[in-house]
Amino acid sequence: MAALLERLLHTYGYFAVFAVIALENVGLLVPGETILISAAIFAATTHELNVIAIVITATVAALAGSIGGWAIGRYGERHLHRYGRYLHLDERDLRLGRYLFRRYGGRLVFVARFVAFLRALAGVLAGLNRMESTRFMLFSGLGAASWAAVFGFGAYALGRELEALSARGSILIGFAVVVAAIAGFRFIQHNRARLQQEADQMADDS
Repeated sequence: MAALLERLLHTYGYFAVFAVIALENVGLLVPGETILISAAIFAATTHELNVIAIVITATVAALAGSIGGWAIGRYGERHLHRYGRYLHLDERDLRLGRYLFRRYGGRLVFVARFVAFLRALAGVLAGLNRMESTRFMLFSGLGAASWAAVFGFGAYALGRELEALSARGSILIGFAVVVAAIAGFRFIQHNRARLQQEADQMADDS
């Protein structure tokens, strides 16, 4: 994966960053956050790309993709119920989305940027729940800019540090990142299960 991303970034540069992040935010489960982090580290270690341009590209791509996802949810609900499996959406996922938007409203669109299982589907779910377009674009734009800045500049700083470290130090940091990623994934999965249970309970009570 790392070698593939490096080839993509070397060959296509900002276009690769834009395309992958936009596709993720439309609703496809592609590694948008991974390519943002990889691009920032690539910029720090090779100086072929500019980190500010990467962050701007990621922000625009995330917003554009999420608007596309919103349009799919807003105007294609009937098709979502029929073909949602191609976006890895089933009836329980749609029920969870309705529950989360009813509970958190626009704040969810902002926070979803930082939650793996919600980021790709936030736009679709916002459209499905009839969130007003300008309000959606406001929260989505703020979330996209914050997400791109946090992960883009953060990964760039990490890349600069890696340049100055010995190979042993780099391995230790890499191991720590993997452990943190696994812990974060388990935390997300645990909370998803809890929220799904609450959504199912709400549906049963209604």
